Amino acid sequence: MSADGNRPAGTRLAGANPAGIAAGAALPPGGDARPRGAAGRGARLGRLASWDLGVVVLAVLTIVVASGTVENFSTSRNFTFLVLDLLPIALIALPMTFVIVTGEIDLSVASTLGLSSATMGYLWNQGLTIETIIPLCVVLGAVLGAVNGLFVTVFRLPSLAVTIGTMALFRGLALVVLGDTAVADFPARYTDWVTGTIGGSAVPNVLIPLAVLAALFGVVLHATPVGRWSFAAGASEHAARFAGIRVGRLKFWLYVVTGAVAGLAGVLWTLRYSSARADNGAGLELAVVAAVLLGGVSIFGGRGTLPGVVGGVVLLAALQNALRLSDVSNESLNVVTGALLVVSVLVPNLIRRTRSAFARTRHRPAPLSPPPLPGS
Repeated sequence: MSADGNRPAGTRLAGANPAGIAAGAALPPGGDARPRGAAGRGARLGRLASWDLGVVVLAVLTIVVASGTVENFSTSRNFTFLVLDLLPIALIALPMTFVIVTGEIDLSVASTLGLSSATMGYLWNQGLTIETIIPLCVVLGAVLGAVNGLFVTVFRLPSLAVTIGTMALFRGLALVVLGDTAVADFPARYTDWVTGTIGGSAVPNVLIPLAVLAALFGVVLHATPVGRWSFAAGASEHAARFAGIRVGRLKFWLYVVTGAVAGLAGVLWTLRYSSARADNGAGLELAVVAAVLLGGVSIFGGRGTLPGVVGGVVLLAALQNALRLSDVSNESLNVVTGALLVVSVLVPNLIRRTRSAFARTRHRPAPLSPPPLPGS
């Protein structure tokens, strides 16, 4: 992963010129740089059928199999827990999709969540109201995201190295703010709302705002200039800059939004468990990145869909939930998550290389016949 979000050498915006990128003509609202018209629609449908739809089908199969083989998986109570478990992953995966589409990454999101939780506990001990604390934690997350954005866009440092560093920095600050203690006496009306359900059903209250946010991020990614600019920056940053797209500003604000959402996730995590701790959300960044890549977003940038990411989140959450009900240890869950992360990076690249090799074979010119011998 490079600081400027470039893809590997030899990649370019398919079927687009710089002027077309600037006008948004060569980048359709629904995806990455690819040809328009019937051929472009066929390519999009092919990719949807080959990966995004496959992830959704696999998620459904996982739920069906687990319902028939894992005790208590199909109960309404477990459905509530399943949604609450996927909530922080799904929340952070929404802006993370934009960041990875542009060719960058943010591994500090779990530490941002932890620092937001620790700050929430500290401010509550200082006597601030919960109505004041919640927006302050979201603003804190935005500030932490801005720190990442400045290092990546202004100092042109690799986002992987920057966010590994800030991952340790933010977690250390969380320990400084709250230490190894826990704060647990938050207002019941807030904790009950986060853990409660709609009208006594199995549908958690938090599912409604999560669905609204997912729809909003999906519209922005696939139907607005911001989404087209993100795909263009991930496909070729140099071409995007030449077309007049302010790539640095775009990436900076994407990091700000990612930090703000991670701060909000810290608030919801704290209210769900009614416990503010400095180590809340430890290791969550692995699950977030795995869900995004599993959903079909290219680690090199320039390709992906939000519906695919939603499918990846559901698949990962359902698998983890089924394994927990089967008394699988957390260490084994980390192994499964890591394996899914490797598969989500390896398989699409193998498929792409196979298709490229097949295309080169098909279009290879036939060898020329030797000239006839004299007198033959």
